[in-house]
Amino acid sequence: MAGWNADTAAGSLGPGALTLVEGSSFCISSPNGDIYSEQPHGLFFQDTRILSGWRLTVNGKPLEPLAAETKEPYRGLFVGRVPRSDGHADSPLIVERLRELGAGVQEQVTIRNHSLDPAECIISVIVEADFADLFEVKEARLQRRWDETRNVDGDTLSIQAAWQDLRKGVTVRASRASITAEAITFRVVVPPRSHWSTVLTVTPGAGSSTASASFGHSDGGELSPRDRRHQQWVANIPVLKVGNRSIERTLRRSYDDLGALRIEDPDHPDRVVVAAGAPWFMTLFGRDSLWASLMALPVDPSLALGTLQTLAHHQGRVVDAMSEEEPGKILHEVRLDVSSGLSLGGKSVYYGSVDATPLFVMLLATVSRWGFAKETIAALLPHADRALAWIRDYGDKDGDGFVEYERLNDRGLINQGWKDSWDGVNFEDGRLAEPPIALCEVQALVYTAYLSRAWMAYDAGDAALGAELADRASHLKKRFNEEFWMPDRGYYAVALDGKKRQVDACASNMGQCLWHGIVDEEKAPLVAERLMSPEMFSGWGVRTLASDMGAYNPVSYHNGSVWPHDNAIIAAGLIRYGFVAEAQRIATALFEAAEYTEGRLPELFCGFNRDLLAAPVPYPTACSPQAWAATTPIRLITSLMRYDAHVSRGSLWLDPALPTSFGDLNITNVPVAGGRITIDIANSVATVQGLPEGMTLHHGHRPWMTELVAQEEHRGSVQ
Repeated sequence: MAGWNADTAAGSLGPGALTLVEGSSFCISSPNGDIYSEQPHGLFFQDTRILSGWRLTVNGKPLEPLAAETKEPYRGLFVGRVPRSDGHADSPLIVERLRELGAGVQEQVTIRNHSLDPAECIISVIVEADFADLFEVKEARLQRRWDETRNVDGDTLSIQAAWQDLRKGVTVRASRASITAEAITFRVVVPPRSHWSTVLTVTPGAGSSTASASFGHSDGGELSPRDRRHQQWVANIPVLKVGNRSIERTLRRSYDDLGALRIEDPDHPDRVVVAAGAPWFMTLFGRDSLWASLMALPVDPSLALGTLQTLAHHQGRVVDAMSEEEPGKILHEVRLDVSSGLSLGGKSVYYGSVDATPLFVMLLATVSRWGFAKETIAALLPHADRALAWIRDYGDKDGDGFVEYERLNDRGLINQGWKDSWDGVNFEDGRLAEPPIALCEVQALVYTAYLSRAWMAYDAGDAALGAELADRASHLKKRFNEEFWMPDRGYYAVALDGKKRQVDACASNMGQCLWHGIVDEEKAPLVAERLMSPEMFSGWGVRTLASDMGAYNPVSYHNGSVWPHDNAIIAAGLIRYGFVAEAQRIATALFEAAEYTEGRLPELFCGFNRDLLAAPVPYPTACSPQAWAATTPIRLITSLMRYDAHVSRGSLWLDPALPTSFGDLNITNVPVAGGRITIDIANSVATVQGLPEGMTLHHGHRPWMTELVAQEEHRGSVQ
């Protein structure tokens, strides 16, 4: 991979394209259900496109699309009509394609004849499989040509392919069809005012014997494994009722998407983690999965634990310049397919992320407050210590106290913070920052990592380690406010460049610093004012870059766009410093933006001002669903509820500050301390039912990590 640049950016999926996701599999198709190889469409399994063409015709004509609807994240319905050959406008033949994604795909095709005469129909499905890896499709650079063989055996078409020593395959099954090497054909007569239906199944592997066992379809009334998994997920997560029905819809959609983005560690099926997003990132990403599971903690704490355990398993052990692995470092991404690994330096794991490592430590401390067994947390502590060792030995290579990044090879990511596009870090005049680059929010993450590990040390009775790390955090905060603050601008530099110069663009990164508490109290009002200025706040959210900066472009990935997750973190930071009205404004804007996309927030949208265009403008290649975006509504609500827990100390906090436009809130089945509670909020007054024994409800904010550490330091000095 050559980093994010114009040559490797994802192409558009095309107008009206529909994406289905389930685990690490996904399927992208056009509005009529067809898959076209010349588009970035396909059925993808373990990072390989096992179906590159899937085109249905009736009497030689493709379907005219009428509607495409996602029933569940893994199931979609396409409705189209068959164009008439006699020139008349209205066709009596309506085609429904009900598609379910699993380890492969099953499609139920139904033709309804609304005429008074029987309809002779020849239904054909053209099948293509190029077995391209995900990066080849995403970047439109198909280079390999597989040696392909096709075999027909009764109701089965098997496609096998070889390239060097790799072998791939896909199997298509269709009952009562005429099957050739190129197509599957049905010749039927649909009676008047009646219908005809059939089922086609596509599974990875040639000659697979498990073709349809894992699917259920509507005419049998049988639940598929996806349905059962979804029902189990729904049964274990909170149930919401919100006075504002639009907000309720958005939150329910977030739950559905989060459930669909859950994937299992192949080596440890009991560890469930969150994939980064569809279509191109249906795999474990360090930064994305850590943030998403953190924001989803009140819904399902087990996701955070699974993410930590899986990332700990892959934690860096050696120095490898090609994969950018280093001892103690937390990975950037994992790829399942061997050939996709060629884009990651020939390996399946790539480590080019500067912020995942301190974020790992921060999440571990957060999880430790949510009631997991002490031995479970203790098993992860050595990994936290290795992460801190990476910060010291590799993250801060020049020993100046700040963590910087510079890619170790010319194929790695140029920028390795969350704004990882090639031009994502720049000066006010638009010039690119040169590495090594020390991002402001990375220093804030490191600050929280020090405090997090200090608190865990104090909690375990290791006062010496706690004091050492608390002192390190205090020193970092002082240095940060000296070196990154620009008094003449009234905001923080987005970074220090390789020459230790302040990268002076006004960017959203400083908003994330608020959440960590590294911002000096007297500077916070200026930061809040700048974040909510017309240059930064578009009306739909805080832009990644102010509109008066040299690199600003409202239709860019990181230089003027609006990212929902970024805004959720900023809103939480504003609340921390007492800027509740500003946080409410951001939350309200994002929930209003979700109304234009059927309750689903995308990965990002364009930064056009709301006064210019009445609706948020979609970014052309945004992931949807995407883990950060799916957890954003959850984080916004819990931040405004000021909801948090410290189970090991028997405390639950609630101090609602919901906007009146949200209405009242009722949440049942909320997981806390091994039990389930009910939360009611009416007129900003909270009540809780079913609080487990030993837990106490507090009104106010949970003590921040800085306060917890300070309490321990004070206790130690008294003793």
